[in-house]
Amino acid sequence: MSEYPVTVENLAKSFYDESRGEVRAVDEISFECRPGQIFGLLGANGAGKTTTLRLLATILAPTGGTARLMGHDIREEPEEVRRNLGFYSASTALYPRLTARETLHFFARINHYPDRDRESRVSYLIDRFGLGSYVNARIDKLSSGMKQKVSIARTVVHDPPVLIFDEPTVGLDVLNALEMQQVLGEFRTEGKTIIFSTHIMSEAERLCDRIAIIHSGKILACDTLESLREATGCRYLEDIFVKYVRGEHVRPTVAGG
Repeated sequence: MSEYPVTVENLAKSFYDESRGEVRAVDEISFECRPGQIFGLLGANGAGKTTTLRLLATILAPTGGTARLMGHDIREEPEEVRRNLGFYSASTALYPRLTARETLHFFARINHYPDRDRESRVSYLIDRFGLGSYVNARIDKLSSGMKQKVSIARTVVHDPPVLIFDEPTVGLDVLNALEMQQVLGEFRTEGKTIIFSTHIMSEAERLCDRIAIIHSGKILACDTLESLREATGCRYLEDIFVKYVRGEHVRPTVAGG
Protein backbone atom coordinates (compact mmCIF):
# COMPACT_ATOMS: atom_id res chain seq x y z
CA MET A 1 0.00 0.00 0.00
CA SER A 2 1.40 3.44 -0.94
CA GLU A 3 2.43 5.86 1.79
CA TYR A 4 -0.44 8.31 2.20
CA PRO A 5 -0.82 10.68 5.17
CA VAL A 6 -2.87 7.91 6.81
CA THR A 7 -2.32 4.25 5.93
CA VAL A 8 -4.21 1.52 7.78
CA GLU A 9 -3.16 -2.11 7.32
CA ASN A 10 -5.09 -5.06 8.75
CA LEU A 11 -5.92 -3.07 11.88
CA ALA A 12 -7.72 -5.07 14.56
CA LYS A 13 -8.98 -4.62 18.10
CA SER A 14 -10.59 -7.31 20.25
CA PHE A 15 -12.23 -7.01 23.64
CA TYR A 16 -13.35 -9.68 26.08
CA ASP A 17 -16.95 -9.55 27.23
CA GLU A 18 -18.19 -11.92 29.95
CA SER A 19 -21.47 -12.63 28.18
CA ARG A 20 -20.20 -12.71 24.58
CA GLY A 21 -16.61 -13.82 24.91
CA GLU A 22 -14.15 -12.26 22.45
CA VAL A 23 -15.60 -9.30 20.60
CA ARG A 24 -13.79 -8.15 17.46
CA ALA A 25 -14.66 -4.46 17.51
CA VAL A 26 -12.31 -3.78 14.59
CA ASP A 27 -11.66 -6.76 12.32
CA GLU A 28 -8.53 -6.46 10.17
CA ILE A 29 -9.46 -3.34 8.23
CA SER A 30 -7.30 -1.57 5.66
CA PHE A 31 -7.68 1.81 3.95
CA GLU A 32 -5.77 4.98 3.18
CA CYS A 33 -6.59 8.68 3.48
CA ARG A 34 -5.32 11.33 1.10
CA PRO A 35 -4.35 14.99 1.52
CA GLY A 36 -6.99 17.59 0.72
CA GLN A 37 -9.77 15.03 1.05
CA ILE A 38 -12.42 14.09 3.58
CA PHE A 39 -12.52 10.35 4.20
CA GLY A 40 -15.87 9.29 5.58
CA LEU A 41 -16.18 6.36 7.97
CA LEU A 42 -19.84 5.50 7.80
CA GLY A 43 -21.59 3.07 10.11
CA ALA A 44 -24.38 2.54 12.58
CA ASN A 45 -23.78 2.93 16.31
CA GLY A 46 -21.54 0.10 17.49
CA ALA A 47 -20.13 -0.61 14.03
CA GLY A 48 -16.54 0.08 15.06
CA LYS A 49 -16.11 3.70 13.97
CA THR A 50 -15.05 5.20 17.28
CA THR A 51 -12.80 2.26 18.16
CA THR A 52 -11.03 2.65 14.81
CA LEU A 53 -10.46 6.35 15.37
CA ARG A 54 -9.22 5.81 18.92
CA LEU A 55 -6.72 3.29 17.58
CA LEU A 56 -5.47 5.83 15.05
CA ALA A 57 -5.21 8.45 17.78
CA THR A 58 -3.20 6.01 19.99
CA ILE A 59 -5.86 6.18 22.71
CA LEU A 60 -6.26 2.41 22.32
CA ALA A 61 -3.60 -0.15 21.41
CA PRO A 62 -4.36 -2.52 18.52
CA THR A 63 -4.43 -6.28 18.97
CA GLY A 64 -3.46 -6.79 15.35
CA GLY A 65 -2.19 -4.90 12.32
CA THR A 66 -1.09 -1.30 12.48
CA ALA A 67 -1.47 2.16 10.95
CA ARG A 68 0.86 5.00 10.00
CA LEU A 69 0.13 8.72 10.24
CA MET A 70 2.53 10.99 8.36
CA GLY A 71 4.94 8.05 8.24
CA HIS A 72 4.80 7.33 11.99
CA ASP A 73 3.64 3.94 13.23
CA ILE A 74 0.91 4.05 15.88
CA ARG A 75 2.56 1.18 17.78
CA GLU A 76 6.17 2.34 17.63
CA GLU A 77 5.91 6.15 17.54
CA PRO A 78 2.72 7.17 19.37
CA GLU A 79 4.09 10.56 20.46
CA GLU A 80 4.96 11.51 16.88
CA VAL A 81 1.52 10.36 15.76
CA ARG A 82 -0.14 12.64 18.31
CA ARG A 83 1.99 15.62 17.26
CA ASN A 84 0.66 15.25 13.72
CA LEU A 85 -2.95 14.72 14.70
CA GLY A 86 -5.93 16.75 15.85
CA PHE A 87 -8.78 14.72 17.39
CA TYR A 88 -12.28 16.13 17.82
CA SER A 89 -15.27 14.36 19.32
CA ALA A 90 -18.64 15.63 20.44
CA SER A 91 -17.79 14.12 23.82
CA THR A 92 -14.35 15.78 24.05
CA ALA A 93 -14.22 17.61 27.35
CA LEU A 94 -12.85 21.10 27.92
CA TYR A 95 -11.53 22.31 31.26
CA PRO A 96 -14.47 24.29 32.69
CA ARG A 97 -12.40 26.66 34.85
CA LEU A 98 -10.10 27.82 32.04
CA THR A 99 -11.00 30.67 29.72
CA ALA A 100 -11.16 30.13 25.96
CA ARG A 101 -7.82 31.90 25.53
CA GLU A 102 -6.19 29.85 28.28
CA THR A 103 -7.54 26.68 26.70
CA LEU A 104 -5.93 27.42 23.36
CA HIS A 105 -2.59 28.36 24.92
CA PHE A 106 -2.63 25.22 27.04
CA PHE A 107 -3.28 22.85 24.14
CA ALA A 108 -0.74 24.64 21.96
CA ARG A 109 1.89 24.07 24.65
CA ILE A 110 1.17 20.40 25.30
CA ASN A 111 1.23 19.76 21.55
CA HIS A 112 4.66 21.41 21.25
CA TYR A 113 3.61 24.34 19.08
CA PRO A 114 6.61 26.72 18.89
CA ASP A 115 6.59 29.22 21.76
CA ARG A 116 7.59 32.12 19.51
CA ASP A 117 4.52 31.59 17.29
CA ARG A 118 1.96 30.58 19.90
CA GLU A 119 0.46 34.00 20.62
CA SER A 120 -0.07 34.78 16.92
CA ARG A 121 -1.56 31.33 16.33
CA VAL A 122 -4.00 31.71 19.22
CA SER A 123 -4.97 35.22 18.08
CA TYR A 124 -5.57 33.92 14.55
CA LEU A 125 -7.90 31.18 15.78
CA ILE A 126 -9.76 33.55 18.08
CA ASP A 127 -10.47 35.76 15.08
CA ARG A 128 -11.23 32.91 12.71
CA PHE A 129 -13.83 31.31 14.95
CA GLY A 130 -15.34 34.54 16.21
CA LEU A 131 -14.31 34.05 19.83
CA GLY A 132 -13.28 37.64 20.52
CA SER A 133 -16.29 38.56 22.65
CA TYR A 134 -15.99 35.41 24.76
CA VAL A 135 -12.27 34.70 24.81
CA ASN A 136 -11.77 35.70 28.45
CA ALA A 137 -14.89 33.97 29.71
CA ARG A 138 -14.61 30.67 31.53
CA ILE A 139 -15.58 27.62 29.50
CA ASP A 140 -18.38 26.70 31.91
CA LYS A 141 -20.03 30.07 31.19
CA LEU A 142 -20.16 29.58 27.41
CA SER A 143 -23.09 28.39 25.32
CA SER A 144 -22.90 24.97 23.65
CA GLY A 145 -22.23 26.64 20.30
CA MET A 146 -19.31 28.66 21.66
CA LYS A 147 -17.92 25.60 23.43
CA GLN A 148 -18.01 23.81 20.09
CA LYS A 149 -15.98 26.58 18.46
CA VAL A 150 -13.41 26.51 21.26
CA SER A 151 -13.17 22.74 20.92
CA ILE A 152 -12.57 22.96 17.16
CA ALA A 153 -9.92 25.62 17.71
CA ARG A 154 -8.31 23.45 20.39
CA THR A 155 -8.20 20.55 17.91
CA VAL A 156 -6.26 22.53 15.30
CA VAL A 157 -4.24 24.94 17.47
CA HIS A 158 -0.97 23.08 16.75
CA ASP A 159 -1.78 23.09 13.00
CA PRO A 160 -1.68 19.29 12.52
CA PRO A 161 -1.75 17.84 8.98
CA VAL A 162 -4.23 15.08 9.94
CA LEU A 163 -7.61 15.74 11.57
CA ILE A 164 -10.08 13.24 13.01
CA PHE A 165 -13.68 14.24 13.63
CA ASP A 166 -15.69 11.57 15.42
CA GLU A 167 -19.42 12.22 14.93
CA PRO A 168 -18.88 15.95 15.50
CA THR A 169 -22.47 17.05 14.90
CA VAL A 170 -24.11 14.77 17.47
CA GLY A 171 -26.32 16.87 19.72
CA LEU A 172 -25.93 20.06 17.70
CA ASP A 173 -28.82 22.11 16.35
CA VAL A 174 -29.18 22.61 12.60
CA LEU A 175 -27.24 25.88 12.41
CA ASN A 176 -24.30 24.64 14.45
CA ALA A 177 -24.22 21.38 12.49
CA LEU A 178 -24.08 23.33 9.23
CA GLU A 179 -21.31 25.52 10.61
CA MET A 180 -19.33 22.40 11.52
CA GLN A 181 -19.72 21.12 7.97
CA GLN A 182 -18.49 24.45 6.62
CA VAL A 183 -15.43 24.28 8.86
CA LEU A 184 -14.61 20.80 7.59
CA GLY A 185 -14.81 22.04 4.02
CA GLU A 186 -12.40 24.86 4.85
CA PHE A 187 -9.90 22.44 6.36
CA ARG A 188 -10.09 20.32 3.21
CA THR A 189 -9.35 23.39 1.09
CA GLU A 190 -6.26 23.99 3.24
CA GLY A 191 -4.97 20.55 2.25
CA LYS A 192 -5.62 18.78 5.54
CA THR A 193 -6.22 15.04 5.59
CA ILE A 194 -9.56 14.58 7.34
CA ILE A 195 -11.21 11.46 8.71
CA PHE A 196 -14.87 12.04 9.44
CA SER A 197 -17.10 9.46 11.11
CA THR A 198 -20.86 9.71 11.08
CA HIS A 199 -24.06 7.73 10.89
CA ILE A 200 -25.86 10.66 9.24
CA MET A 201 -26.02 9.82 5.54
CA SER A 202 -26.76 13.35 4.32
CA GLU A 203 -23.58 14.65 5.96
CA ALA A 204 -21.46 12.01 4.29
CA GLU A 205 -23.06 12.67 0.90
CA ARG A 206 -22.40 16.38 1.21
CA LEU A 207 -18.86 16.26 2.58
CA CYS A 208 -16.94 13.11 1.79
CA ASP A 209 -14.59 12.55 -1.13
CA ARG A 210 -14.31 8.85 -0.33
CA ILE A 211 -16.48 6.70 1.91
CA ALA A 212 -15.83 3.49 3.84
CA ILE A 213 -18.86 1.57 5.08
CA ILE A 214 -18.04 -0.24 8.31
CA HIS A 215 -20.29 -2.87 9.90
CA SER A 216 -19.54 -5.29 12.75
CA GLY A 217 -15.92 -4.17 12.69
CA LYS A 218 -15.40 -4.92 8.98
CA ILE A 219 -15.15 -2.53 6.06
CA LEU A 220 -17.70 -3.67 3.50
CA ALA A 221 -16.89 -1.07 0.83
CA CYS A 222 -14.46 1.79 0.34
CA ASP A 223 -14.71 4.10 -2.65
CA THR A 224 -16.04 7.37 -4.02
CA LEU A 225 -19.77 8.01 -3.78
CA GLU A 226 -20.10 7.79 -7.56
CA SER A 227 -18.38 4.39 -7.64
CA LEU A 228 -20.57 3.12 -4.83
CA ARG A 229 -23.61 4.28 -6.79
CA GLU A 230 -22.39 2.41 -9.86
CA ALA A 231 -21.72 -0.74 -7.84
CA THR A 232 -25.15 -0.82 -6.19
CA GLY A 233 -27.42 0.85 -8.72
CA CYS A 234 -28.65 3.11 -5.91
CA ARG A 235 -28.46 6.89 -5.93
CA TYR A 236 -28.89 7.73 -2.26
CA LEU A 237 -26.24 6.84 0.26
CA GLU A 238 -28.84 5.56 2.69
CA ASP A 239 -29.91 2.91 0.15
CA ILE A 240 -26.28 2.11 -0.69
CA PHE A 241 -25.50 1.63 2.99
CA VAL A 242 -28.46 -0.68 3.57
CA LYS A 243 -27.57 -2.78 0.54
CA TYR A 244 -24.05 -3.42 1.79
CA VAL A 245 -25.05 -4.04 5.39
CA ARG A 246 -27.73 -6.53 4.33
CA GLY A 247 -25.20 -8.35 2.19
CA GLU A 248 -27.14 -7.90 -1.04
CA HIS A 249 -25.24 -8.53 -4.25
CA VAL A 250 -23.29 -5.57 -5.58
CA ARG A 251 -20.75 -5.26 -8.37
CA PRO A 252 -17.17 -5.14 -7.07
CA THR A 253 -15.50 -1.74 -6.90
CA VAL A 254 -11.88 -0.70 -7.08
CA ALA A 255 -11.09 2.02 -4.55
CA GLY A 256 -10.33 5.28 -6.26
CA GLY A 257 -10.94 8.99 -6.25
